[in-house]
Amino acid sequence: MTRRLGLSVLAAAVLAGCALPPRTPPTTFFVTSAGPGQGANLGGLAGADAHCEKLASAAGVGDRGWRAYLSTTGAAGVNARERIGAGPWRNVKGELIASDVTELHGNNKLTKQSALTEKGALINGRGDTPNTHDILTGSTPDGRAIAGDGDTTCGNWTKSAEGSAWVGHHDRIGLRDDEPSRSWNASHPSRGCSADALKATGGNGLFYCFATR
Repeated sequence: MTRRLGLSVLAAAVLAGCALPPRTPPTTFFVTSAGPGQGANLGGLAGADAHCEKLASAAGVGDRGWRAYLSTTGAAGVNARERIGAGPWRNVKGELIASDVTELHGNNKLTKQSALTEKGALINGRGDTPNTHDILTGSTPDGRAIAGDGDTTCGNWTKSAEGSAWVGHHDRIGLRDDEPSRSWNASHPSRGCSADALKATGGNGLFYCFATR
């Protein structure tokens, strides 16, 4: 009886020692590690979504209904906040970015350290060389298309030369200590739509990707 009890205790200890580590929650958010290569010409929303899916698939997290966080203007304009699902969203490390759309556009947890690429890499921010903290959004702080006649989306993400697009700062840092400088999605317009123009403003044609399922 004593021997049997000892074996039971030993078996329990072995099993406890072999316990699997906690699983990291699935990746449902990332910043693109690179753009499609034509400045702000992303091939429209469809092209941007396809780029999100391509990068996600290469990182082993595809087929989750990936959508680019981008607004468009005009008669058939789309608000970025309405095309990314309901949340919650977590980065590659499993860190919570936001529980839902309201928190995303309020007190979210986006910082330079948490706004990781699909590969889990940090993106250069202010103070790094080169600075690439400008993230294409074409959106207002609450995630909606910007009203008016001006070009705020580089021709709804089809222009790679003249035009402009609104960007946010993934590192929440700018030239001044004010809300636009700290905004992750609505800091300022770009100087143009070409790759060179985006770089001159502090960007590299990157954008946010969210999983809808």
